[in-house]
Amino acid sequence: MKINKSTIWSFILLVVIAAVYRIIPGRPFGFAPQIAMALFAGSVIKDKKYSFLLPLLSMFVSDALYEVLYRSGITPIAGFYGGQITNYILFAGLTVIGFWVKKSNIAHIIGGSLVAATVYFLVSNFVVWIGGGLALNNLPYAKTWTGITECYTAAIPFYLNSIYATLTFSVILFGAYYLVNKYALKNTLA
Repeated sequence: MKINKSTIWSFILLVVIAAVYRIIPGRPFGFAPQIAMALFAGSVIKDKKYSFLLPLLSMFVSDALYEVLYRSGITPIAGFYGGQITNYILFAGLTVIGFWVKKSNIAHIIGGSLVAATVYFLVSNFVVWIGGGLALNNLPYAKTWTGITECYTAAIPFYLNSIYATLTFSVILFGAYYLVNKYALKNTLA
């Protein structure tokens, strides 16, 4: 992918839209575009060091917006919290998964979406359990087999929403990329 002024503006717009979407009140937890953005960036952006920027910037902007809303008393969700760096590292890892997704192969896109959402579910919930994250009843998960089972079980709705979101937003991102390139190529040849 060639980086030019219109590409940069497209990415800025994508980051802003995804960040604002993530803070919409009533949005099902887990139904957000950031995992799909990580796959898309890893797959489409040729200069791999820049591919990390798209999902991480989107996460940071939405976290900053959440923090402003939290401090204003509008939402109970804080934007910045302890252990957050782990989430950013995890999203960088999801971008690496995108390196192996062929942008024009539907099976790769679907497979990458399922793998990335599953990796996020497994790793993030393990980190919550091992780090003493709070359960729905505001008590830490026990460091036992029962505790880890409770942690993963409580996160299943988030995981399912994450799969649906990653598939949905992957179709939107990769599909739009395909159509824009096809349309631009058609107009170039005309």
